[in-house]
Amino acid sequence: MTSAGVDSPVDGFLATAPIVLSLLVAVWALVAAVRHRPPDRVQFLGLAVLELALLVLGVVALVAIAGGDRPGEPGAFYGYLVTLVCLPPLAWVLARMEPTRWGSAIVCAVCLVAPVVVVRLQQTWEALGG
Repeated sequence: MTSAGVDSPVDGFLATAPIVLSLLVAVWALVAAVRHRPPDRVQFLGLAVLELALLVLGVVALVAIAGGDRPGEPGAFYGYLVTLVCLPPLAWVLARMEPTRWGSAIVCAVCLVAPVVVVRLQQTWEALGG
């Protein structure tokens, strides 16, 4: 199995930055949940920055597609892309609806899912096999 090529728009720093950011927010939210703390401003700020990073990743991918590049599995790619961009706002809304430690747990869970979806996005881009 090959890794995403250098010409892949969903690889490199544009994918690594949201993964690292998401994991940092997840750790922060986990500590808050263990300490029985509701979501705080740092978690919400982290979700906002994560959303911006994911939007940049999505725009770069869509520009590459408009320029003639194609993902290996277009249907799955678009599905993962939409899901990925929707995750931080979903976490934000659910955490605001649950202003207890479980709100922090929600932020943690969503931030642990986001890196997996980024990796799947990369895999569906390269799925063509060439």
